[in-house]
Amino acid sequence: MDSLEKAKPFAKLGFTHLETAEIVSALNKLLASYHVHYQKLRNFHWNVVGPDFFEIHEKFETQYNIVKLNIDEVAERIRVFGKKPIGTLTSYLETSKITEIHDPLTATEMVKEILNDFEILLNQMNDVSSAAENIKDRGTQDMMNSFIRQMEKTHWMLTAFMKTEKSVLS
Repeated sequence: MDSLEKAKPFAKLGFTHLETAEIVSALNKLLASYHVHYQKLRNFHWNVVGPDFFEIHEKFETQYNIVKLNIDEVAERIRVFGKKPIGTLTSYLETSKITEIHDPLTATEMVKEILNDFEILLNQMNDVSSAAENIKDRGTQDMMNSFIRQMEKTHWMLTAFMKTEKSVLS
């Protein structure tokens, strides 16, 4: 890419190619992690067992449906910048900060794993938001703020679920 192309603003958004590359890179990293997280939620939904089955089974389904919609929004936001989102399982696994789980887990371990994923995703969302703030990309910032608010609330609820009655009273 020559220096003239770097300085040329993207026609519809007004961002330079360099600014576009930075935000698209951050969005693609989030997209990859979101995909691995989505599949983990599906796996946990199918395989959870135990006394909390009904509650956790339903919560995981609710979460993967939210994540599915968010994945689409992230990919479409990348398209707004005139770029193509990564789209293969190989590229998701190579790029994701979230890893797959191969060992069977208890329901409690599954919830702990999802909470860990939330922390990774929240960090990535904050990275995207910071990159968007640097180039005054209000659309991406608004999208991240919405995702962050929703995930923080779910994180609180899952954390509350994990506490025992004794630890709540302490």
